[in-house]
Amino acid sequence: MRTTLTIDNDIADYLREQSRLHEKSFKQVVNETLRRGMSPLADAKARKPFKVRPVPGGFAPGVDPDNPKAILNQLDDEYFAKKLAGGSDV
Repeated sequence: MRTTLTIDNDIADYLREQSRLHEKSFKQVVNETLRRGMSPLADAKARKPFKVRPVPGGFAPGVDPDNPKAILNQLDDEYFAKKLAGGSDV
Protein backbone atom coordinates (compact mmCIF):
# COMPACT_ATOMS: atom_id res chain seq x y z
CA MET A 1 0.00 0.00 0.00
CA ARG A 2 1.27 3.45 -0.82
CA THR A 3 0.85 6.29 1.62
CA THR A 4 2.39 9.64 2.41
CA LEU A 5 3.92 9.93 5.84
CA THR A 6 5.73 12.81 7.50
CA ILE A 7 8.62 11.48 9.58
CA ASP A 8 10.65 13.60 12.00
CA ASN A 9 14.21 14.23 10.82
CA ASP A 10 15.85 12.32 13.67
CA ILE A 11 13.69 9.26 12.96
CA ALA A 12 14.34 9.45 9.21
CA ASP A 13 18.09 9.73 9.88
CA TYR A 14 17.96 6.67 12.12
CA LEU A 15 15.99 4.67 9.52
CA ARG A 16 18.38 5.67 6.73
CA GLU A 17 21.34 4.66 8.91
CA GLN A 18 19.74 1.26 9.62
CA SER A 19 19.04 0.84 5.93
CA ARG A 20 22.68 1.49 5.10
CA LEU A 21 24.08 -0.67 7.93
CA HIS A 22 21.90 -3.68 7.14
CA GLU A 23 21.97 -3.20 3.37
CA LYS A 24 18.18 -3.12 3.15
CA SER A 25 15.81 -0.76 1.42
CA PHE A 26 14.38 2.17 3.36
CA LYS A 27 10.90 0.72 2.87
CA GLN A 28 11.98 -2.63 4.31
CA VAL A 29 13.57 -1.00 7.38
CA VAL A 30 10.46 1.14 8.00
CA ASN A 31 8.16 -1.91 7.76
CA GLU A 32 10.37 -4.02 10.05
CA THR A 33 10.61 -1.21 12.59
CA LEU A 34 6.83 -0.71 12.60
CA ARG A 35 6.26 -4.46 13.04
CA ARG A 36 8.68 -4.59 15.99
CA GLY A 37 6.96 -1.61 17.54
CA MET A 38 3.50 -3.12 17.17
CA SER A 39 4.35 -6.63 18.40
CA PRO A 40 4.19 -5.74 22.14
CA LEU A 41 0.61 -4.57 21.57
CA ALA A 42 -0.37 -7.93 20.12
CA ASP A 43 1.46 -9.76 22.93
CA ALA A 44 -0.31 -7.67 25.58
CA LYS A 45 -3.73 -8.48 24.12
CA ALA A 46 -2.94 -12.21 24.09
CA ARG A 47 -1.94 -12.30 27.78
CA LYS A 48 -4.43 -12.97 30.52
CA PRO A 49 -5.19 -9.94 32.66
CA PHE A 50 -3.19 -9.68 35.86
CA LYS A 51 -5.23 -10.11 39.03
CA VAL A 52 -4.25 -9.03 42.52
CA ARG A 53 -5.35 -11.44 45.20
CA PRO A 54 -5.73 -9.84 48.61
CA VAL A 55 -4.25 -11.62 51.59
CA PRO A 56 -4.85 -10.98 55.25
CA GLY A 57 -2.17 -8.78 56.71
CA GLY A 58 -1.35 -6.83 59.75
CA PHE A 59 1.37 -6.41 62.29
CA ALA A 60 3.20 -9.24 63.98
CA PRO A 61 2.06 -10.09 67.49
CA GLY A 62 3.62 -7.71 69.99
CA VAL A 63 4.17 -4.90 67.46
CA ASP A 64 2.37 -1.68 68.32
CA PRO A 65 1.72 0.27 65.08
CA ASP A 66 1.02 3.38 67.16
CA ASN A 67 4.60 3.39 68.47
CA PRO A 68 6.96 3.52 65.45
CA LYS A 69 9.93 4.47 67.67
CA ALA A 70 9.67 1.14 69.48
CA ILE A 71 9.63 -0.69 66.13
CA LEU A 72 12.76 1.15 64.96
CA ASN A 73 14.52 0.51 68.28
CA GLN A 74 13.74 -3.20 68.04
CA LEU A 75 15.05 -3.34 64.46
CA ASP A 76 18.21 -1.51 65.52
CA ASP A 77 18.71 -3.93 68.41
CA GLU A 78 18.34 -6.92 66.05
CA TYR A 79 20.74 -5.35 63.54
CA PHE A 80 23.46 -4.69 66.09
CA ALA A 81 23.01 -8.10 67.71
CA LYS A 82 23.61 -9.74 64.30
CA LYS A 83 26.56 -7.45 63.63
CA LEU A 84 28.18 -8.30 66.97
CA ALA A 85 27.59 -12.00 66.35
CA GLY A 86 29.41 -11.68 63.01
CA GLY A 87 26.37 -12.10 60.80
CA SER A 88 27.32 -12.04 57.11
CA ASP A 89 24.05 -10.51 55.89
CA VAL A 90 24.44 -7.30 57.90
